[in-house]
Amino acid sequence: MQQIVYLFIKNSHRLLFLLLLGISFALIIKSHSYHRSEYINSANSITGGIYNEINAAKEYLSLKEKNTILAEENARLKEILFNKKDTLLDLKTIAHEGVDFYSVTKAKVIKNSYNVRENYLTLNAGKKDSIKNNMGVINERGVVGLIEKTSNKYATVISILNTKLKINAKIKNSDHFGTLTWDGKNTGYVQLVDVPRLASIKKGDSIVTGAESDIFPENIPIGKIDKVFIDTKTNYYTINVRIFNDMTALGYVYVIENKNRLEKEKLEKETISK
Repeated sequence: MQQIVYLFIKNSHRLLFLLLLGISFALIIKSHSYHRSEYINSANSITGGIYNEINAAKEYLSLKEKNTILAEENARLKEILFNKKDTLLDLKTIAHEGVDFYSVTKAKVIKNSYNVRENYLTLNAGKKDSIKNNMGVINERGVVGLIEKTSNKYATVISILNTKLKINAKIKNSDHFGTLTWDGKNTGYVQLVDVPRLASIKKGDSIVTGAESDIFPENIPIGKIDKVFIDTKTNYYTINVRIFNDMTALGYVYVIENKNRLEKEKLEKETISK
């Protein structure tokens, strides 16, 4: 305590000067409108800057919640889009008014492999979220894969970068289709095989999901044609497709259920067996 008192006594002249300076500034600001407004503006600028930084920090901390909300909203919008009549070529013939074809559920990729020939992903959603095997998985850029197995809280996905996966795909704005597969070589490319030589194709054409798919809605993006080869054994085209997705960096995805798939498959089996 004595040291504090001694410190005040020792610096009494400086402290008195600062006190008088503060009083002078207060009197100037109080008696002159210009100085008062300048002071207020400066104070507002400082506090505004502080509040802005605090708000920016709060927004950054809330990004996770905002991303979740956006993903849920995207899932609802995609569900509406996939059930629009003008996006599904066969909707008029096999569905009546008011029947929804597809449901969409958001999920997040929590594990992802892409450096082997048979790659899989793990999602943080499962049976409790109505996810079942053989449902399609996409994101905002296009096709990701197919649900392989599910537990109550999780699901595994056979990636588009898996040599076992085969998807019906077509050349956009064309009825020519083939089978999409992966040769296990490059994570940025997949192959569309068994495309007939009659097909008119060129580099840069878009490849999308086909109408024959029972898993995906038609016209979901996949990639663009990079190179075209002729298979000498089959005399069909083999197309190298540069995929839109970066399969090494996946976040939120959307799981698609075709509600009429089982009914359609059952009817087709019954027809073939006769």
